[in-house]
Amino acid sequence: MMKTLNLPMEKAEEKEIDDGHDERGVKDEVYTKVVRAGKRTYFFDVKATRKNDYYLTITESKKRLGKDDKPFYEKHKIFLYKEDFEKFMNGFNDAVSFIDSETVCAVIANQSFAEIERDKNDPLSSVEYTNVEFEDLGEK
Repeated sequence: MMKTLNLPMEKAEEKEIDDGHDERGVKDEVYTKVVRAGKRTYFFDVKATRKNDYYLTITESKKRLGKDDKPFYEKHKIFLYKEDFEKFMNGFNDAVSFIDSETVCAVIANQSFAEIERDKNDPLSSVEYTNVEFEDLGEK
């Protein structure tokens, strides 16, 4: 059975693979979704183990210039297993909801206000305990 996958390539091409197995007969990539987001590209790859258990790899790829001014791709990868999907999605959705809500602004504003109030009531202001006179270090 032939399957068609959209694989990340320089040009958007479709590549036919023989039944999703690699050269050793191990089933590997089953599905790929590419998301281009500004300077970053995200790859969501569904893969299968030898026992046909599916897992997800999420890869962030960003083009960088090396020391010799040659471009290379910096990649960060997360492996996410089926038994962790629900907990991962709950945490992910909570974090996104937090960012999307006005709670972030309120938390930041309250934290900044609290720090200012604490500093005003602190007998040692930040200026006093960060000011180091090096001449004082040598005297006894």
